Amino acid sequence: MIPLLLSTAAAVIKSRQTLILENLALRHQVGVLRRSVKQPRLKPSDRGLWVLLSRIWRAWDKSLVLVKPETVIRWHRKGFWLYWRWKSRGPGRPKIAAEIRDLIRQMSRANPLYVKPADMWTSAVPAAVRS
Repeated sequence: MIPLLLSTAAAVIKSRQTLILENLALRHQVGVLRRSVKQPRLKPSDRGLWVLLSRIWRAWDKSLVLVKPETVIRWHRKGFWLYWRWKSRGPGRPKIAAEIRDLIRQMSRANPLYVKPADMWTSAVPAAVRS
């Protein structure tokens, strides 16, 4: 009887927005459990909902039953990483101007004995010794 009175008093004290968010969270978890056979399978949209709830609702972790709060934080971090990876993708390596390419070819033809420092080992040691 006392726990019922305490929970009723806590529900009255909670704000309307908190109750709405908690209700949404609990209904979502029930929906996931209904569509799952043995083990709950969360879709990307489910993960997105929990990330959103964690951003706008302070007590989101208290009504989370299906996964650990650390898992939701990991999803959020992964989403953040994926967003910035997508955002910072570039056009690739910049093209070398035709004049510079021609100059490099001219220099290599003029000095055929020149070996790049990285190629010195492979060109100085016979193949039988290297393998």
